[in-house]
Amino acid sequence: MDKSSLDPASVRILRELQQDARLSVNELAERVGMSASPCWRRQKELEENGFIRRYAALLDRRKLDLGLVCVLHVSLTRHEAGVVDTFEAQMKACSEVMECYEVTGTSDYIVKVMVKDMDGYHDLLHNVLLKLPGVSQLNTSVALREVKYETALPL
Repeated sequence: MDKSSLDPASVRILRELQQDARLSVNELAERVGMSASPCWRRQKELEENGFIRRYAALLDRRKLDLGLVCVLHVSLTRHEAGVVDTFEAQMKACSEVMECYEVTGTSDYIVKVMVKDMDGYHDLLHNVLLKLPGVSQLNTSVALREVKYETALPL
């Protein structure tokens, strides 16, 4: 099942759940203009077909003392399987890494990290990132303020 197979009701369900995943089946059905049983079946079908991967709570990073957001541009010395696999495994395992993308352009990866403060970033940089084999260059941009942060996908 791909996006082209989604009917308007399924798209409405996805939009509503992106805004509030805690909606009861009855509330969701009312918002999308369906009765509860067909809405519940449609939601389960969307889960089974992988459109809904999981449900999560969105937390306020500042209240959790994660005040610094950095975007890293990482270049590797070589692209041998071991080097790439090790780097990517470390990115997946590192709790401060929020997003990691292999990219085209002047760097090989863009990595978004969240830490408490500059001292926290210094520790991450020197104790983890710069110790990874194959990292040849790492350029960091520090976010000054958050202009937009959105988790809902455009449907």
